[in-house]
Amino acid sequence: MIGVSTPHVLLGLLAQGSRHGYELKRAHDQRLPRARPLAFGQVYATLGRLQRDGLVAPAGQDRDGGPDRTTYALTGAGRDALDLWLAEVEPPLPYVTSTLFAKVLVALLVADAERAREYLVAQRRAHTDRLRELTAVKTDPSATLDDVVAADFAIAHLDADLRWLHTTLERVADWHREVHS
Repeated sequence: MIGVSTPHVLLGLLAQGSRHGYELKRAHDQRLPRARPLAFGQVYATLGRLQRDGLVAPAGQDRDGGPDRTTYALTGAGRDALDLWLAEVEPPLPYVTSTLFAKVLVALLVADAERAREYLVAQRRAHTDRLRELTAVKTDPSATLDDVVAADFAIAHLDADLRWLHTTLERVADWHREVHS
C-alpha cells in the first residue's frame, strides 16, 4: 500500500495558518485519527526538506513556556505545490499488495486445505473484532467528525476484506487443489 504524502499533509495543515512542528504533529494526529501517528523526528525532517525546497519558510520563534520553537508558514510555492497535489486524481492501486492475500496463498502452498481454512476463519474473526471496535469509535457520543469519517473509511475496507474472506472460504478446497496440481 502506498503511504500518505506527509509533506503534502503538512502543507495542507500550514495552509490553515503558521504552526511549529509540535502543533503540526498534534494537528496531523487529530485530523487523521486512524492513520499512523507521525513521529516528531519525521515532522522536523519533513519541515527541513520543505524549507530547503522553498515550500515553507520560518515565520518566527515561539517560546510558549519551553524551548524556542520555529513557527513555519506556507510560501506561495508551497501553496502552488499543495494545489497541484490536490488536483491530481489518486489512481486505484494496480497491484494486490495485501499481506492477508499473500498469507492465504502461502498457507495453501505449504499446508493442507483445512489449515488454510483455519487461518481464514481466524482472520475473519480478527477483522470482525476490529469492525466492532471501529463501530464503537464512530458511535461514541464524543466522536468527532474526523473520527467518524476515518472509521467509515476503515470499515469500508474491512467490509471488502470480509467479503473476500467469505468467498475465499467457499473456494479454499478448490484453490488448494489448483495450487497443488
